[in-house]
Parts: sequence; C-alpha cells; structure tokens
Amino acid sequence: MNTTRPMYWSVQRELWENRSVYIAPLLVVAVFLFGFVISTIGMPQRRPATLKLSAEKQRAAIGQPYDVAAIALTITSFIVGLFYCLDALHGERRDRSILFWKSMPVSDLTTVLSKASIPLVVLPLLIFAITVATQLIMLLWSSAVLLPSGLAGTTWTRFNLFQQSLILLYGLITFALWQAPTYGWLLLVSGWARRAAILWAVLPFFAIGVLEKIAFNSTYFASMLKYRFMGHVGRAFAIKEPHGRIDSLSQITPGNFLSTPGLWIGLAFAAIFLAAAVRMRRYREPI
Repeated sequence: MNTTRPMYWSVQRELWENRSVYIAPLLVVAVFLFGFVISTIGMPQRRPATLKLSAEKQRAAIGQPYDVAAIALTITSFIVGLFYCLDALHGERRDRSILFWKSMPVSDLTTVLSKASIPLVVLPLLIFAITVATQLIMLLWSSAVLLPSGLAGTTWTRFNLFQQSLILLYGLITFALWQAPTYGWLLLVSGWARRAAILWAVLPFFAIGVLEKIAFNSTYFASMLKYRFMGHVGRAFAIKEPHGRIDSLSQITPGNFLSTPGLWIGLAFAAIFLAAAVRMRRYREPI
C-alpha cells in the first residue's frame, strides 16, 4: 500500500473527475485580465496624479487592482470548495460509481480525507500559484504600458510582489483552517443526503435562525454564523482601520490566530464531521 500511494492517487482522481477545481479560477483570471488590460488605457496620463498623493495612498491606489485579483480568486476558491464538498460523496452514490471504488483497495478514511484535502490543501495552493502568476502578468503589462512615459518602475516600487505573496499565502492558510468545519459539514451532508444536498446543508441553520428570532427576538445564532465565515480576519491580521489594506508583514498575527478558541473549536467539529462522513460512506448505499 505504501508503494501504490493510495492517498496521492485518490487526490489525483479527484482532480481528474472535478476539473472545475482549476478551470473556474482560470476563467476568473481570464475575465479579470481582460478587464485589467482595458483599464490600463490612459494609465500613463493618470499615474503622475497618483504619484502626488501620500506614500500610503499611492500604495493603496496602485495596489488596488492586485488586491481585487487576490480577493476575487479567494472568493472563487471558497465557492468552488463549497460546491465540490456538496457533490464529493453524493455524486459517487448518485452515479453508482461508489460500487466500483469500494472494490478498490482504498479505505473509506483515505477516500474521505482525499476529498477533504481538495478545499483544505489543494485549492489554497492552487489559488496561491494562480494569483501570484496573475499579479506578475499585471505588473509586466503595466510596466510595458508605462515604459514610454518613463514611469515603468513606479508600480514595482509601490507594490512589493514578494511581500504580498507571503501575506496571500498566510491568508489562504488561515482561511482554509477557519472554514474547515464548513467543508466538513458539507462532506457529511453529501454522504448522507439522497437528493437536494444543498437544501439539507443550509435549511437546518436557516430554521434555527428563524426559530431563535421568533422565540427570543435575538440573532445570536446568525452572529455566530457570520463570525464563522469572516471572523478569522480580525484574528489573523492587525488591520489599522475598518476595511483597511494589508500591505505589511507586520500586520500578520499568527500567534493571535492560533490562540483563538474559535479556531480549535471549529477544527474539533471538522474532525467530528469527517469521522461521521467516513462512517456514512462505509454504510450508505448508492442512490
């Protein structure tokens, strides 16, 4: 089993069968780069006015399209991860391919962990590589546009690609860890539901929120869900002002993030959901 590397080939299988994992981000990149190329029309005329701003505003103005690219790809990876998890175990039961895969010498634990590794490991690394490549293309293109005016180096000095890449990698890792219980829950529902997996995944939380509002006129449950989706930002980064830009390595706070109880509680729930998904796959029949 060690020489056949079942985990490696199980992950490869997921990538072969789910091409949207890498096609969707590439499509977003193609659309974004097309829009960026159009936006660079007139850039040589606008850049002198930008350089008259303060140093902080210069970095914010010049770095904005690069930040938008990173955010758009991060959101894309999250959406792809959600839909992938919803279909990961449900799809093989629906097309009855689970009967074939169960005949292979691969355990249910390996199968479920390989599926969980797509949103937790593969997607963050893939998005990191695509984002860095996209930002490099943007830098080269803007430099070519600004070269005749002698301002080609202004983008490179205001946008530190290496530093921003480290911040991006850290942000993707913290985001994946924070969303681990979400992915685990969706995998569990995918292995349990016979149909309409997305409804079974969402409706219980919606019902609890509505019941709390009617019974107690409060929104604590909704606030908890909001914290689960976006609460990692304030723990992983030291943001100077609301909606402020993260442009320095001094703003990352891994110690604060790792000491957050919500992180470890979420990882504990993720482990429980994955263990239940393994058991579900072992005994659940094809649809």
